[in-house]
Amino acid sequence: MSYQLDLELRHLKYFLAVANELNFRKASEKLFISQPGLSRQIKQLEEILEARLFIRDKRQVQLTPAGEYLKSEMEFFLNHLERTKKHLKLINQGKKGEIRMGFVGSAMQTVIPELLVKMNEEFPGIEANLEEMTNRAQVNAIQNDQLDIGFVRLTRVPPGIKIKNIYKDTFSIVLPKDHELNEKNFKGVHQLANENFILFSSDYSPLYYDEIMSICEDQGFTPKISHNSIHAQTIFRLVENKLGIAIVPSSLQYGFALDVKFIEIKDIPQETYLSMIWKEENRNPTLTNIIELLEE
Repeated sequence: MSYQLDLELRHLKYFLAVANELNFRKASEKLFISQPGLSRQIKQLEEILEARLFIRDKRQVQLTPAGEYLKSEMEFFLNHLERTKKHLKLINQGKKGEIRMGFVGSAMQTVIPELLVKMNEEFPGIEANLEEMTNRAQVNAIQNDQLDIGFVRLTRVPPGIKIKNIYKDTFSIVLPKDHELNEKNFKGVHQLANENFILFSSDYSPLYYDEIMSICEDQGFTPKISHNSIHAQTIFRLVENKLGIAIVPSSLQYGFALDVKFIEIKDIPQETYLSMIWKEENRNPTLTNIIELLEE
């Protein structure tokens, strides 16, 4: 019982440092404490919790199953603690709190600007913190309580996360401005069968990747992929320099001043959806306000 009373926040921070580095020397340098001192703190934590957290030998450090579990729980706990501290500070300043949003690039061209305007009008006391992130990074951040809401292009999410489509989009071809194809003579994607394609990486969005591959395959060819990227501006810059052509959601054509042109691909079954995701157990009171705005 006395051990439980000795558990302090520093123990958990020290544990996470070692768990992330899997190296006591590197962790001690980051924490600005001695390596023997860090080892003593970890040993004390293991005694308090009555569980072995690390397997240590002269060559490597590994987490035990108990250590793996504690790592995932403590990442959530410390993230939640930091959010609570910031939320309290904002409330003390007379604000309603903070909403942390992750988004893929196309959301900034469609949903987010309008949402921010509505927020300022209806909930001026909510402070928005925005970060552009990949789909996968947003899911991980929401699971770890680092984000409140994400704007993604996914069809499936892990248990405990809710997903709702909020914007339907078409696909467009991206070509150099002087390319021979234009809206008048464009008949179909099959006209581009011999071109090099620049695609969003399948790691960035497997859904995007599969949709674009199916668009080409429906037209009777498999695209020759010359480059992959996770950033729309990089893709457009490569197209501008005639290193290939691209297929992207049509909403991405806004906000970039580059020498490229967009031709919407019509009469195809493929569509892409922008969805919002959030954690069912999220207790941030401002999240309900934001979801209500989006559902309008």
